[in-house]
Amino acid sequence: MAATAASNNSSGNLQQRQSANYDPSVWGDFFVTYVCDNKNVRVWLEEAEMLKEKVQKMLKDDFTIEHLSEKLSIIDAVERLGIAYHFETEIQDMLRRVFEHFKDENNHEHYELVTLALSFRLLRQHGYNVSTGIFNKFRGNKDGFKDFVTEDVEGMLCLYEATHLRLRGELILDKALAFTKNALELKLPSLSPSLAARVSHTLRWPVQKCLPRVGARKYISIYQEIEHHNEVLLKFAKLDFNLLQLQHQEELSIITKWWKELDVKNKLPYARDRITECYFWILGVYYEPQYALARKFAVKVIALTSVLDDTYDVYGTYEELERLTQAFERWDIHVMDELPEYMKIIYQAVLEIYSEMEEEMVKRGRSYAICYAKEAMKRLVKAYLEEAKWLVEKKVPRMEEYLRVGQSTDRVFDPKC
Repeated sequence: MAATAASNNSSGNLQQRQSANYDPSVWGDFFVTYVCDNKNVRVWLEEAEMLKEKVQKMLKDDFTIEHLSEKLSIIDAVERLGIAYHFETEIQDMLRRVFEHFKDENNHEHYELVTLALSFRLLRQHGYNVSTGIFNKFRGNKDGFKDFVTEDVEGMLCLYEATHLRLRGELILDKALAFTKNALELKLPSLSPSLAARVSHTLRWPVQKCLPRVGARKYISIYQEIEHHNEVLLKFAKLDFNLLQLQHQEELSIITKWWKELDVKNKLPYARDRITECYFWILGVYYEPQYALARKFAVKVIALTSVLDDTYDVYGTYEELERLTQAFERWDIHVMDELPEYMKIIYQAVLEIYSEMEEEMVKRGRSYAICYAKEAMKRLVKAYLEEAKWLVEKKVPRMEEYLRVGQSTDRVFDPKC
């Protein structure tokens, strides 16, 4: 497509349409033609169920303070390996007991850094308000850390991960982040290959900064090289990852076929063709199998929002964009005839998705939720129109204006809607 293309608006003035010249999708028809023909799925499911029961027993076994470190290590592995969604109740029960144990600050003194740092991170990840006082005994002069801490690589790894859950003003964790990062980098050349791989992975992708599915896949490879890894956990994690990936691939195939039927590539060639990337995006929000319906609708809304973004930012004339914004405000399929042909495709697709969404919400007794989703979309296109107006007027908005509009565009993806 040419960088610019001339077009007439209704007043007869010649205007220039823009094009960002986006690269075509790298996926082609891969997911359109995808078929799951794995004959081992039934066997995998049966084996996975048996392994799941064994892991559940590990987590349910009588919890004693004497086995705190062991239990925390199991929870940590379960979460990093991407299988924690199977055991949410068991994990919550165990962490509640850990939190009760550490309410007595005298109990902190009996544990090494690795146990305390792991407890701190897991508890904060699950919403418990844990004090940084848990690390006081490791502090040295001038808020630094005692020399022996640098000899405890496992402890520093756990402390480094814990620092990513710090709150504003928690200076001890600010200092711990810099301290552990520097110490671990210095230690790297002298570590065993297995431990060095873990340290490098953690420094690059701490738990709090890694997409769950990507983190799980990477950690499976790392975990199997740990000398004393739990074979049951590892085997279940591999099976579960493969089974869940099959479900994700099937979902993406169905969504890609819907996208193909819209024919965005040919009918709206100025817009990004990124349906696979949109699906990957939503996997970062919720990947669990029970959220398949949420993924379906979220991906479709995100994909069409991307098209709307390109329409408002790049291709549409301001007059056309005003008409499209007014059409969304009315939310009525009968106003579609007032739109240019290319905008009819977008408008109809959006209304059809929300109509399908409403049908599903009615079945689940949550019909009230759809009005919030519609209002979020209306706010989004109004914000896009305001940005288009800035461009037409060659206006540089003040920071307050920019943030106000930016927040409106974010809310369309708010799961609470």
